[in-house]
Amino acid sequence: METLSPNAAANESVTPAPQKKRGRGAWKTILQQKYLYLMSVPFIIWLFVFNYLPLMGWTMAFQNYKPAKGSYLEFSEQKWVGLENFIKLFQDDRFYLVLRNTLAMSVMGIIAGFVIPIAFAIFLNELKGKFFKRTVQTVSYLPHFVSWVVVAGIVTKMLSIEGGVVNDILMGLGFINEPIQFMAKGEWFWGIVTASDVWKETGWNAIIYLAAIAGIDKELYEAARVDGAGRFRQMWNITLPGIRTTISVLLIMSIGHLIGIGFEKQFQLSNSLVTDYSEVLDLYALEYGIKISRFSYGTAISIFTSVVSILLLLTANGVMKKLTKESIM
Repeated sequence: METLSPNAAANESVTPAPQKKRGRGAWKTILQQKYLYLMSVPFIIWLFVFNYLPLMGWTMAFQNYKPAKGSYLEFSEQKWVGLENFIKLFQDDRFYLVLRNTLAMSVMGIIAGFVIPIAFAIFLNELKGKFFKRTVQTVSYLPHFVSWVVVAGIVTKMLSIEGGVVNDILMGLGFINEPIQFMAKGEWFWGIVTASDVWKETGWNAIIYLAAIAGIDKELYEAARVDGAGRFRQMWNITLPGIRTTISVLLIMSIGHLIGIGFEKQFQLSNSLVTDYSEVLDLYALEYGIKISRFSYGTAISIFTSVVSILLLLTANGVMKKLTKESIM
């Protein structure tokens, strides 16, 4: 009988398993979970069609696109201009004014839209009466389902100089002698948009924090009470650290959307007197791109927004990972 040397025996004992077995194991898992994979197919198709396929339209930013000459994918028909549209974008003084408005409202929205829902969720969690607690929660998130068209009408009416509730209260308390035209003051527009957004979304944004708070071990609170900790100390030392991961993830995602804030609320609340404070990047792309058939210019604005959003997301994720060891990728 043939004998193996000690080195040969050692090499044979550490020989890795054949790759074919791993492949068969993976296919076996796929076959066992085939219905789960089949359920995900419609969502993958939706993601590809509506999120990745439209990226082919980015080629318009590097063309002098003319609809009459055919599709933007018909490269031989369209005139290529390179970075000309981006150069025009960065040379336009209006672009920097719009960028200022976008960043200002985004930062104010992130600060107020994070601090207030977190505080609301924590204090709501401290309520003892279940009926009252559920009633407050239901009433608080109902505005989320109201369209910005309706919300803008409510806000405009409340701030009106004729029968506006806010002016009536201020005059009744003696703070002012005549009504204030809130909607005509550009420097107040950012605050009005932020306050409206907070009122509309606070209850809805608090739901995820309430879910995170519900996952905290109740024994931690019991131990804290035994040690003599009051309710505020429990909130500071147990509740907030318990939802730190949720806060970090949502903050990173919010920073990623810092300049892609949409335009619905600004469009609905704006008027000709506050345009210099209300116009954001998406409205700028609509007004100076799509409406006047400058499709290539509008596409360049959208590319700028997308690229900066990705860079902000990666930067925020990296900084948060170093500071708190939390990240989304």
